[in-house]
Amino acid sequence: MAGTVSNLNSSQDHESAAAGARNAVETKSLTRRYGSLVAVDRLNFACPQGSIFGLLGPNGAGKSTLIKMLTTLLPPSEGTAYVAGYDIVRDPRSVRRKIGYVSQMLSADGDLTGHENLSISAKLYGVPRSERAARISHALEFMELAHVANKLVKHYSGGMIRRLEIAQSMLHRPSVLFLDEPTVGLDPVAKQAVWQNVRDLREELGTTILMTTHDMQEADGLCETVAFMHTGQLAAIGSPAELRSALGPDASLGDVFIHYTGATISEGGDFRDAARIRSTSKRLG
Repeated sequence: MAGTVSNLNSSQDHESAAAGARNAVETKSLTRRYGSLVAVDRLNFACPQGSIFGLLGPNGAGKSTLIKMLTTLLPPSEGTAYVAGYDIVRDPRSVRRKIGYVSQMLSADGDLTGHENLSISAKLYGVPRSERAARISHALEFMELAHVANKLVKHYSGGMIRRLEIAQSMLHRPSVLFLDEPTVGLDPVAKQAVWQNVRDLREELGTTILMTTHDMQEADGLCETVAFMHTGQLAAIGSPAELRSALGPDASLGDVFIHYTGATISEGGDFRDAARIRSTSKRLG
């Protein structure tokens, strides 16, 4: 299919690029295979600009593979996607310039201060030297970390670490921010703080946020649109209210999850999944 994409005529290219520009993220029959295993199966969906979009599903549904393709960490086997108007297959470098990504893995250095971490990130993201000090100062204020800017990150709380990592990803003012389970392992107070920061980012910068989560309360409270993945395909997509009402007046988003994926929220995957999540939770809090 990569050959097919490269052979599209110019009018088709223009039409597809225009469609991609109307949405922050738009997939076109996006597929990823590992041998005979189809991890993501001909996925088609659109994430509107300026929205908060939640991607939900049990472990093994294909969420991580999808995010890796959209962030250009993994090439698709077939199809393509447009992120911030750029084709992930044809122009991955432009995609990378327009996105931020916060994974579950620790990205902040505990032996450095918050300010030092942000300074390194500013250099890595190519923030002009003349703008670095102002952007770092603003990021620290925005994420309510100015009072601990010169404190070693290893002494931060879990919620503070997560807010610092989001600040790192936003220094270059990306059009699209990908968050992989942004509040895993955090206590309720820290979760609320991160949720508010996510809302504020969208309001202040117009950033589109695409996030994965297993927290139904988080998805219900933050996301205008949620998509449920199951066995590499989209099982359902819509606003949380629409999806709940389709099942009945008393349905919760957890009920929607179970209905469309056939899984329970507490399944938690296999031993490797449990070890990964517990390791992250320990690190955060």
